[in-house]
Amino acid sequence: MRWLVVGAGGMLAHDLLDVLAQRGARVVAARRADLDVTDPVATAAVVRDFDVVVNCAAWTAVDDAESHEAQAFAVNATGAGLLARAASAAGARLVQVSTDYVFDGGATSPYTEGAPLGPVSAYGRTKAAGEWAVRAEAPDHLIVRTAWLYGAHGGCFPRTMARLAAERDELTVVDDQVGQPTWTRDLADLIVRLVEAQAPAGTYHGTSSGQTSWFGFTRRIVEGLGAKARVAPTTSDAFVRPAPRPAYSVLGHDALRAAGVEEIGDWAERWDAAAGEVLAG
Repeated sequence: MRWLVVGAGGMLAHDLLDVLAQRGARVVAARRADLDVTDPVATAAVVRDFDVVVNCAAWTAVDDAESHEAQAFAVNATGAGLLARAASAAGARLVQVSTDYVFDGGATSPYTEGAPLGPVSAYGRTKAAGEWAVRAEAPDHLIVRTAWLYGAHGGCFPRTMARLAAERDELTVVDDQVGQPTWTRDLADLIVRLVEAQAPAGTYHGTSSGQTSWFGFTRRIVEGLGAKARVAPTTSDAFVRPAPRPAYSVLGHDALRAAGVEEIGDWAERWDAAAGEVLAG
């Protein structure tokens, strides 16, 4: 298969390109300078030569999207729809990377793949619109929602906490936001396995198993480093941001099981496996 990875400058795309290279796949990386996903002519011209197109391009600046929703919509929704249309015309399978922000964060049990969407931020609204566009334009799609990503090829929560733990005696971290820390390399591997398994078209959740809070994740990071910094819990009220954060971002994995595709392992075990590579950058 011939793979095209769009948005190839990002953290997830770096690991996806590595995973594909290790498998000996034929793959082309398209960065923002190589392809403007909001340009329908350019998008159609690039996509027509591939069998699988993975859309990692996204406006991910969550807070900035609150004041630049039109620009975020252009990338996250219009761009996704144009890629889907071009992929469908070329007979290619589109993999659209989406997010937990399409939900309202008010659940108390894992969100199923078919749970009603209810985004409460501009970023969430634009990503939800991108999902709708992909479903409308490309019947042979895989929408893979993820959350709480970290990796070696970009700024991420664990690297920030490791740096602060070396600089401070105490870290104060929110304990009322719950999710599933997920390594970009694990997500990249899952995306490839979904395609290789010829999984049915539809929506899948690409997150680690289990759950924790940002406070719990920070404790695991700091303990693994052997740092002396104390980690103290607080609430989201102490860190008010322009965009509301989902209080509950735990995603269920029923669709993966139904497709016979193994889900990602427990978040804590996967962090222990990833920590050395991620923190080394």
